[in-house]
Amino acid sequence: MPTQRYSVTQPHIETLFAWIKSGEIAIPEIQRPFVWVPVKVRNLLDSLYNGYPVGYLIAWRNPDVKLKDGTLSSGKRILIDGQQRVTALMAALLGQEVVNKDYRKVRIRIAFHPAEERFEVLNSAIAKDAAWIPDIAAVFDPHTSIFGLVNTYCDKNPGTDKDEIFRSIERLRGITSNQIGLIELDSDLDIETVTEIFIRVNSEGVPLGQADFAMSKIAVNETYGGSLLRKAIDYFCHLARAPEFYGMVEKDKEFAASEYFTQMVWLRHENDDIYDPSYADMLRVAFTTEFKRGRLEDLVALLSGRNFETKQYEERIVEDSFERLKKGVKSFMKETNFKNFVMIIRSAGFVDASMIGSQNALNFAYILYLTLLDMGMPKADIERYVRRWFVMSILTGRYSGSPETTFDHDIRQIHAQGIASYADNLIRGELSDAFWDVSLPQAMDTSSASSPYFRLFLAAQVKMNDLGFLSRDITVQDLIKVKSDVHHVFPREYLKQQGFTRGQYNQIANYVVTQSEINIAIGKKEPRVYFEQLLKQCQGGPRLYGNITDLDTLRENLRMHCIPDGVEHMTVKDYPDFLTERRRLMAQKIRAYFEAL
Repeated sequence: MPTQRYSVTQPHIETLFAWIKSGEIAIPEIQRPFVWVPVKVRNLLDSLYNGYPVGYLIAWRNPDVKLKDGTLSSGKRILIDGQQRVTALMAALLGQEVVNKDYRKVRIRIAFHPAEERFEVLNSAIAKDAAWIPDIAAVFDPHTSIFGLVNTYCDKNPGTDKDEIFRSIERLRGITSNQIGLIELDSDLDIETVTEIFIRVNSEGVPLGQADFAMSKIAVNETYGGSLLRKAIDYFCHLARAPEFYGMVEKDKEFAASEYFTQMVWLRHENDDIYDPSYADMLRVAFTTEFKRGRLEDLVALLSGRNFETKQYEERIVEDSFERLKKGVKSFMKETNFKNFVMIIRSAGFVDASMIGSQNALNFAYILYLTLLDMGMPKADIERYVRRWFVMSILTGRYSGSPETTFDHDIRQIHAQGIASYADNLIRGELSDAFWDVSLPQAMDTSSASSPYFRLFLAAQVKMNDLGFLSRDITVQDLIKVKSDVHHVFPREYLKQQGFTRGQYNQIANYVVTQSEINIAIGKKEPRVYFEQLLKQCQGGPRLYGNITDLDTLRENLRMHCIPDGVEHMTVKDYPDFLTERRRLMAQKIRAYFEAL
């Protein structure tokens, strides 16, 4: 019979509050602020008032840690599921402020109608209605006399039955005597098992990932400044997306006085969205760079004090892990590091956030940048290796399967072999002639405009300073930045009329980036029609499509876009051959682009 790895208890809500106040159970201020709308708080109270179940809470006990003097420190229990429910109860019943999704401290006031035994979110109308107790926190205030509250209420509401009012208020006050299910997980359970339990118990909740567990471990550690470190990660990621949030961060006086604040002040004027990391991205980059490991479950273990050799938990490892993680986070946030990295990505042709399809490829590229910087490699070499690695990882889908496993393998090999040997051998193996001549053209047989290969083709065009399709003066880079049209060389409506399906006419080998007016002018004409008009335009005829007026410029423009020779004679029957040849030409262009990085 398997050993039970958890315990289930039914503490009273007031007991749970006492545990939280004493620190016996820690509610981590993880990345998610209080996101429940007040109506949901009202519904929770209504369920408790009527004796309905409100689901289980899940706590995971930290392991006992060996202190420097050899004694053991008992691990805290961390509430990993139920934070929103417990926070809602403490806000409504105890009158505590909560931090909302805008990181503002707010009070949630729930009103109670004792005669009708009904809850509502406080509003101006209810506040003026004497039939409501405007804030139930007053009922739970230990200094409040129930008799005095009832008498005052009945004086304001003549004709009410004092006994009924007393019973309903007493019943309300009795909510804290209700029991709530608490599942306590053993400290030696691994993250995968804890996650599986979480999903099975709480099918409606948002599943927690390894980054959530890591953030929980960080947030509840008071000894080594976990709360400030958690805020540094959280605030940086929020500011990277919304610089206007700076004012809110500045108002957090404790944080504004910390060493982290000065590291992120530069973000208040930063509007570049090429790399807007989430807290998980930031944790992953800082951890992998500093610890030379790729699995966040290892970070959770290290922050708990795990000695991977002895299998014991030691305080010195907790301390060391926090110091190293802080160093990694500061390196991540440093303005010159972050901006130089983004500049490298841009220099590879990725000039717009819409061109970034793999966040993990971006994350590892930043890991590589910080790692090579720490190794003291010359800046020019760093730029070259980061560009090539980033593009290689997109071309091969390197981090699309099991990214943590690949992160772990890559960072270990880079440190063991050196980037020159490891990267060059990897590229030779992954990007052989067979890849460029066969595998890549085959992979480009897709109708997804978000295909990494089409994005790479656009990056190649940007890098080569190509002009837009049939444009004489406006570049592909210009067009991408203004979100201009993706045109079908064989127009979509034309192919639809010929019976082609969406998957056939939306092939990426049928796409080019062009000016809206050129796209509109071409409309649904078949290629041989509008190309014949283009040839006439280059021989003194009317200007129908852009400003190209000579044949050499036209041919050069078509070459930039890998348009096969003879397109001016093509009809619908030539469409399959057109796609095959253009895929081959596009693959060749991407190869030339990559080899020049």
